[in-house]
Amino acid sequence: MARSTQSPAGTSPGTELNQDSISTGKGHATPTRKEKEAARKRPLVANDRAERRRREREAATAERERARVGMANGEQKYLPVRDRGPQRKFVRDYVDARWSVGELLLPTIVLFFITSFFPSDSVIQLVGFAIMWFVLLVSVVDAVIVGNILKKKLTEKFGSMDKGSRFYAAMRMVYFRQMRLPKAQVKRGDFPS
Repeated sequence: MARSTQSPAGTSPGTELNQDSISTGKGHATPTRKEKEAARKRPLVANDRAERRRREREAATAERERARVGMANGEQKYLPVRDRGPQRKFVRDYVDARWSVGELLLPTIVLFFITSFFPSDSVIQLVGFAIMWFVLLVSVVDAVIVGNILKKKLTEKFGSMDKGSRFYAAMRMVYFRQMRLPKAQVKRGDFPS
């Protein structure tokens, strides 16, 4: 069983090299496990903690300022859940468009507080007490009337009235117009339709 073909010099029969199978190599040695682990290591805490903390604080401050301005302007994205929705916007606009007796409630409470320092049998204390109760009762009556008007208007416009809309209107009526958040978006007398 002799072979009739001659193989090139230096190669044994059956181990001939194919030109396609010759690889050029990676060009570097395979890294050891120790080298790989060292490359993956990162510090648990950043090297410049003070700088990182300062940047995070500045970013948080800028975000809070954007949220504060957005809430004051009535942007839905920044409003708390209690202020969101078309019905709440309608209630806000209606309350902000009118003048309410509830706006006098805080000043009359301050007046009552000041008059309470006078002697108990004083006429000044009695007048302060009477004014406070009068404004409180008129504010409650005003809130009930506005609640009924809003129920009619909201049912007419939206088909139903969300739960808590009357209370929301009453609480908004008690604050000074300048102190309300979100800020008033309409002028007095510009009632929503």
